[in-house]
Amino acid sequence: MSRKRVPRTTAHVRVLNQSWQRGTLEGEVTAGDFSWSFRWCFRVGKLAIEPSQGRALIQEPLGRFLEKCDYQLEPGGDYSFTIRAQL
Repeated sequence: MSRKRVPRTTAHVRVLNQSWQRGTLEGEVTAGDFSWSFRWCFRVGKLAIEPSQGRALIQEPLGRFLEKCDYQLEPGGDYSFTIRAQL
């Protein structure tokens, strides 16, 4: 039986701004040839991503990463996570 390799892409996240008062975290994420800006409103669990091109590819994995790690992320920090897809 042959094993199929699951495609993987590393997404790189840079946190640019964080406000505990407003409940927001802003930054940039790149994966493959794509690059987006995001705003995570962690008090209400809302994630906005721009531009719209390729947004469907990153929305769910970035949302999971932010929900899991948002209290550990700091402005100026660079982080990464793996997406099980080839972008």
